[in-house]
Amino acid sequence: MRVLLLSMACSVALVAQAQAASGRIDLPAGELTAALNTLAKQSGTQLVYRADQLKGQRTPGVQGATSPDQALERLLRGSGFEAKRDASGAVLIVRADAASRRAPPPRPAPQEAPPGGGSAQAEEPVTQLETLQVTGSRIPRAQIEGPAPITVVTAEQIQAAGLTSVPDVLRSLSQNSGSVQGQQNTTSAQSTPGAQAVDLRGLGPNHTLVLVNGRRIADFPLPLNGRSNFTDVGNIPLGMIDRIEVLTGSASAVYGSDAMAGVINFILKKSTDGTIIDYRYGDTDRGGGESHKLTLTTGFERGDFSGIIGVELQDKRPLWGYERSNQDSTLDAPTSRRRLPRLTAQLYDWDDDVNVAPADDCAAMAGLNEGTTVLAEDRFGEPYCGSERAIAYRTIQNERKGATAYGSFEYRFSDALSWFADVQLGHQKVKLLTGTNGNDVVSDVMGWEFHDPASTDNNDKVFYNAVTGHYETWSRQFTPEEIGGLRNRMNTTTQKTLAVTTGFKGMFAESWNWEAAYNHSQYKADVGMPRIHADAANRLFLGERQGYDADGYAIYSPDPARLFTPLTPAEFASIAAMSTFRPKADNDNLSFTVDTPALFSMPAGDVGFAGAVEFGTQSYEINPDPLALTADAYFGPRYGDGHGDRDHWSVAGELRLPLASTLEASLAGRYDRYSYGNKNPGKFTYSMGLEWRPLDTLLVRGSYGTGFRAPDMHYLFAGDDYYRTVSTDYYQCRTAEPDATDGYCYDDGSYDINTFDVYTGNMELDVETSKSFSAGFVWAPFANFDLAVDYYKIRVSNQVQSQSREQLRMDEANCRIGTTDSGASVDISSPTCVDVLARVIRDEDGNITSVHFSPINIANEETSGVDVTASYRLQTARAGDFRFNGTYTWTDRHTRQQYPGDPEEDMLDVSFSATTLPRTKGNLSASWDRGAWGASLFGNYLGRVANYDNDAWTGATWRFNAGARYDINDHLRVSLTVNNLLDKMPPKDATWANYPYYDTSWFDSMGRSYFVQVTWKLGGEAL
Repeated sequence: MRVLLLSMACSVALVAQAQAASGRIDLPAGELTAALNTLAKQSGTQLVYRADQLKGQRTPGVQGATSPDQALERLLRGSGFEAKRDASGAVLIVRADAASRRAPPPRPAPQEAPPGGGSAQAEEPVTQLETLQVTGSRIPRAQIEGPAPITVVTAEQIQAAGLTSVPDVLRSLSQNSGSVQGQQNTTSAQSTPGAQAVDLRGLGPNHTLVLVNGRRIADFPLPLNGRSNFTDVGNIPLGMIDRIEVLTGSASAVYGSDAMAGVINFILKKSTDGTIIDYRYGDTDRGGGESHKLTLTTGFERGDFSGIIGVELQDKRPLWGYERSNQDSTLDAPTSRRRLPRLTAQLYDWDDDVNVAPADDCAAMAGLNEGTTVLAEDRFGEPYCGSERAIAYRTIQNERKGATAYGSFEYRFSDALSWFADVQLGHQKVKLLTGTNGNDVVSDVMGWEFHDPASTDNNDKVFYNAVTGHYETWSRQFTPEEIGGLRNRMNTTTQKTLAVTTGFKGMFAESWNWEAAYNHSQYKADVGMPRIHADAANRLFLGERQGYDADGYAIYSPDPARLFTPLTPAEFASIAAMSTFRPKADNDNLSFTVDTPALFSMPAGDVGFAGAVEFGTQSYEINPDPLALTADAYFGPRYGDGHGDRDHWSVAGELRLPLASTLEASLAGRYDRYSYGNKNPGKFTYSMGLEWRPLDTLLVRGSYGTGFRAPDMHYLFAGDDYYRTVSTDYYQCRTAEPDATDGYCYDDGSYDINTFDVYTGNMELDVETSKSFSAGFVWAPFANFDLAVDYYKIRVSNQVQSQSREQLRMDEANCRIGTTDSGASVDISSPTCVDVLARVIRDEDGNITSVHFSPINIANEETSGVDVTASYRLQTARAGDFRFNGTYTWTDRHTRQQYPGDPEEDMLDVSFSATTLPRTKGNLSASWDRGAWGASLFGNYLGRVANYDNDAWTGATWRFNAGARYDINDHLRVSLTVNNLLDKMPPKDATWANYPYYDTSWFDSMGRSYFVQVTWKLGGEAL
């Protein structure tokens, strides 16, 4: 395959190399602004103009111009505008009747920041070509830098950094500091299979607003970890992205709810002057995870009708745990207890408190798990059949196959009126295989353990064996040989997405722009979860139930040999099931916006204004498999339901006020109101900012804003969701062993107990509010260097979070004992203790039977820190152009307080057990271009994070990507990218006993991977 692909690439290259490059300038007919941008890129000239003045202007194009000046003159002929060059060398496009007036010098144009950047100033005086409407403001303005820092990541920067998916791009952002569960996390993979989230500032994925072309998109229809709603960024087509704009800090006053931590706006391509065919092949150095991606983009212009169409096809193969030596066996575990072989079959005699070994010492099962199943002993010396290989039968990287189509169209009725439409369709099939979770011994995907909900409470895994006269527990984990191959047990999710935006836009009264739009987005999924029919499996292994004894235990007369005999694939098929959920989420929105750069005049200049009125509806339905809601249909967890809808309307306004020649202010206000059930929460939010430019090379800025957020849909509408699990009783552990720590109790396992936990939504949740502040400067002392430093502080009040069952049990032990495991005193009458003692339910013998948990409004969460961005460009006559960029985020403080009156918890402290947040994060990049050749190096830095036991740090890490390109001619490019250049594996953590033995929020075992890419453009300007 690789030889064939390289041969095809070489053949294409030889054909294309024969095409001679033309020295003349040809520009197609179309919009004047598009032609000016093309000319600027080709000639390296800075063009400065007001986009609102040129809006709707058309040009017949240019054919055969011999110089940029000649091309520019022809483009502007008959438009009423002409070009004037100022002392800096920039070309100002002004009205012909105003050419004699002195135009103000252009401000230094901002550099588009590298992935992970905060904000930046001019990388060179030719980069800012047009007035852009950017995230953070609805008012067009002549430069990106404003009162709040914005990161802009272009498609070219993504390519140079070697980032091969949208989640990879977002993970590289220094501001994306939240601990988002990766593809290997069992809970995440089971609850939201195939979906991937982003978490700006570590405030939670649901506090980051994700937009596509400035429009909201439907949430992933299943809640993250069964709790909160979020936006899936995994199916946004990377090959169709023009740029990504990231605004960190509260933007609720401009964009409304969800924008407390910031906004990520994916701007897809709007035009192209040719047809681009882009193919990428990827593979890993250690094997597994092969991928193919093909992107086709083309555009058209037929009179007043124009558009762009793109299709992206993707085929990514799975990467399995057994394909990496650092996690292919239980022997890779850092603790002796976890190095024991993984259970394949076990018979536990409850009366004698011993495991019973099979008569043949597991000889019948020796061929299972690739011949690694043996008679093993647990940490108490009890026998069972197990395999050290079975732990690795799960995916590191999901399989993903699918197609995404995108189209953007416009029809111009006149210079003042046009119709537009953006359409995106996606169909992706994602497959993955999860393993057991936490302390669980048997996976519900590939395992069975007797349980009967009608049996005695808290002992429903025990039955009475009439043959032996003993109470017993039987457990079984099925192997690849029995199930007919691992692919038969993969969770399969078919994702079907649709987003349509259409409407009209135009101008009136010379300087007013307006837009009326309707946006609909939906996300449907068919989620197939492999399960085991509980009753069928009980009968297969135990025979028919013979009733219940006087104590309520089910009675069977099974042959123990049945448990230790391999199943045939047909026998396994008789107990296997695919439980299918069909969740969906919809979002509809009507909007009307107006803006003008000159609402009225002040002594220092014109006042800009933008206004918006919006009305929308939002809904979701989980649509679970009805059998998954019952207690006895399937082995493993019993799932809950959830569905609901709500309406939302808002009105917003924004002003930009030139207070002096060097000082500009911005004000924005917005009122949002929701309606659901008998609730109608509403809130007015506002933001203000200042930009002061004492020098042309220095911007001093600051912003302050308030935020408002209605609770997530599933936080409100979730029905009872059930969790049958093994839980650690920290109170019993620390009472029996006073010196024990929570980590010891969890790892020891002696105090584990079966519980039946219940999660329920909360319609009484209050709204969340926030305050956000930023201040900093952008300094460009000379043309090829800039530095930006910004301080940020965000405080969220009444934040909604789902309670942690693990934390509730720890807190309950603290409250009952009166101290934490580290010796800090705890007041049993505190709000936390009053709440937790009501939620952790114990029976008359003092054993935990259930934990009742739900979403709650915590008092507040606060984070603050500093973002630093710097860039430098070195231009040489012979060696080429060199660019250097660096970004760094230092988090000074991240605290939370669960209830008023509780002490604040330091989420950056090593002892904080709820999550692992880094204090520092950043990246460095260097690139070189010389004619047809180019190369780049990108390094991603992650500061130290807490280890599993929360008693020490895992060291800081670097990961480097390298790339090179060669332009065979100006329309054909070959690129090579090597990710994780030094083949770094996750850092060792001697306390991370759970598979895969490292923190999957931040690390994976992909190792070094490489990608070969061929880009061929047919027609149009050069690549």
